[in-house]
Amino acid sequence: MQPKFKVRKGDEIIVISGKDKGKKGEILKVFPTQQRLIVKGVNIVRRHVKPSIEYPDGGIVKKEATIHVSNVQHLDPSSGKPTRVGWKTLKDGVKIRYAKKSGEAIG
Repeated sequence: MQPKFKVRKGDEIIVISGKDKGKKGEILKVFPTQQRLIVKGVNIVRRHVKPSIEYPDGGIVKKEATIHVSNVQHLDPSSGKPTRVGWKTLKDGVKIRYAKKSGEAIG
């Protein structure tokens, strides 16, 4: 069974530990089985690539590497500070995510 994440593709997060602590970014891709994420502008690594159609000259390319889901926290939509995420069901039966710090609904 895959673990259930409280963050999704497109969410704004902040890194809470590691070499990129304090950086903010948007989630580009989620890998649920490995419990890892790719975040825009976070955990940049350099890779040597052979010449190809995408990189005609080859060389060294900078790109985002994965980061563990436990090292990130969701940004509060109202204050922009790190917050935990909760789930609640509205009166009309719709289940939503909300920021526990402010109580505001998340995307």
